[in-house]
Amino acid sequence: MRRDVALILAGGKGTRLEPLTRDRAKPAVPFGGSYRIIDFTLSNCLNSGLRRILVLTQYKAASLDRHINQAWRFLCRELNEYVDILSPQQRLDEQWYQGTADAVYQNIYTIEKTEADNILILSGDHIYKMDYSQLLEEHKASKAAVTIGCLPVTLQEGRDFGVMGVDDQGRVIEFHEKPAQPNPLPGDPEHCLASMGIYVFKAEVLYEELCRDATIRGSSHDFGKDLIPRLIQEYLVRAYPFQDKNTGKKAYWRDVGTLEAYYEANMDLIAVDPQLNLYDQTWPIRSYQPLLPPPKFVFAQEKLDNPRVGCALDSVVCAGSILSGGKALRSILGSNVRINSWASVEDSILFDNVTVGRRSKIRRAIIDKGVTIPAGMTIGYNLEQDRQRGFTVTESGIVVIGKLGALDEAM
Repeated sequence: MRRDVALILAGGKGTRLEPLTRDRAKPAVPFGGSYRIIDFTLSNCLNSGLRRILVLTQYKAASLDRHINQAWRFLCRELNEYVDILSPQQRLDEQWYQGTADAVYQNIYTIEKTEADNILILSGDHIYKMDYSQLLEEHKASKAAVTIGCLPVTLQEGRDFGVMGVDDQGRVIEFHEKPAQPNPLPGDPEHCLASMGIYVFKAEVLYEELCRDATIRGSSHDFGKDLIPRLIQEYLVRAYPFQDKNTGKKAYWRDVGTLEAYYEANMDLIAVDPQLNLYDQTWPIRSYQPLLPPPKFVFAQEKLDNPRVGCALDSVVCAGSILSGGKALRSILGSNVRINSWASVEDSILFDNVTVGRRSKIRRAIIDKGVTIPAGMTIGYNLEQDRQRGFTVTESGIVVIGKLGALDEAM
């Protein structure tokens, strides 16, 4: 493991998550109250014994850089342990990264200096817990050139992923990126085998194939579209089925690339027995934890005709938050959130430093950092009115207010 390096791709625009990605990269979007999306991949690396980690950034990276500097600068450089950010340098060409493979290729000199035996390539924008050490061990034991993490998904979902076919020995024999009609699994006509975007390469194979791909005209320089389909014709490429770290059975893995998927993944956390267990001390999810007091719940005047109660039910409430006579139901509240008297927040996600004014009512909403909801305002009850205010409203009726969102303009 000490000879292996993890490479996290964290440079995507995340346009489908706007307005949450208006000022930040997708891996830097807050999740679950206390975390950023990239914290799950980074924590997987740390818990798996991988302590040489390179993070490739690109678009709107300032928030992500700041978070990594605050939360992930504790490894010892003298022991050759690090989490390093590789920002675009245009060292090989005067352009942004053209695809996932091109992003790695443009940093090939830095990666070669690690003298790694194997390179683990990961995405920084998925929510899951996975022991990469087991993946690496199987990769080495099989002597494969490439091993791909995979899991079964529905045929409908398969249209958004790379879909592979394997033989009875686990060898990948076909690979199609985002096919219109995914091939189902043998004996299971409702599911196909999807790539998780997790690849382990023998280092020498990766370098050789990246250099070759860079010379091919018409290539989109992407792992799923170009490299993997070509590699399965020339090398041993194996599939590694993902098993959840906690259950060992059905895997919890979420691609939170859309507002709907992001909302649902957050709401998963408030279940009585969530599949993604954030309270598992054997597999902690690390993040930046500001020095804040515990959450506080005040006022309990229930005997009045109009009760003034500070409470939260079926919710996650982070440090520094104060429910001052207001209530939260089935919601996730970040740090330093304040819900004032007679206000109610239901089925919603509030980022850090959100203030909800008195008698406001919020339902099925995502509200970005630092937004102040004026007293008496309703959000999520009249979707047409919310659209007229300039708020983002998804197909299922989730109202999203960005940091610079249209709140000021709506007043």
